[in-house]
Amino acid sequence: MIRVLLVHDECLVRSVLAEWLRREPDLGVYDTPWRSAPGRLRSLLPDVCAADLECADSYGLPPLGELGARSAGRPAPRLLVLATANRPGLLKRAVEAGALGYVDKEGSPEHLVRGIRRVAEGKRFVDDSLGFGFLKAAEMPLTRRELSVLSLAAEGASVAEIAGSLHLSHGTVRNYMAAINRKTGARNRVDAIRISQGEGWL
Repeated sequence: MIRVLLVHDECLVRSVLAEWLRREPDLGVYDTPWRSAPGRLRSLLPDVCAADLECADSYGLPPLGELGARSAGRPAPRLLVLATANRPGLLKRAVEAGALGYVDKEGSPEHLVRGIRRVAEGKRFVDDSLGFGFLKAAEMPLTRRELSVLSLAAEGASVAEIAGSLHLSHGTVRNYMAAINRKTGARNRVDAIRISQGEGWL
């Protein structure tokens, strides 16, 4: 039996998807929103964590690092993400978090089942339709930390609020913003946010 934790912030979608997966005799499926995912991981110790990359909390950036933590001496669950090609910034974060599986949310549900089984075996699974998203992710000029700073800025956070959230000094946040403006060719913070959202980095 493959123990699967499904992480999705939309209750209706999560519930329907979990019920659909439970029809598979070799899958033991549990579900949770993002905010409860770390605690559920520690209590369930799943083999695979299947997580939707669209996260309502954390300023739209999913805390993928928390899903890959080891617990009670057991290896970390293998990570599979539900993604779209038009959000290369999130694909890049998933790659950096060590995700093994990438399933296109606009594809067939059977792909999700196939992906879960492949990832449970320690093998990589990538939907072909996400190829363009990965190409765009490879071209992204912003680092993970710069994306975190810019995502907070996009939610209207001040320099002080960004510094507090990311445990940085005010000067470091300003340096990050200057680097972001330079890399994106933006005139200012608002322009950098507009450019990055248009490219699907945020």
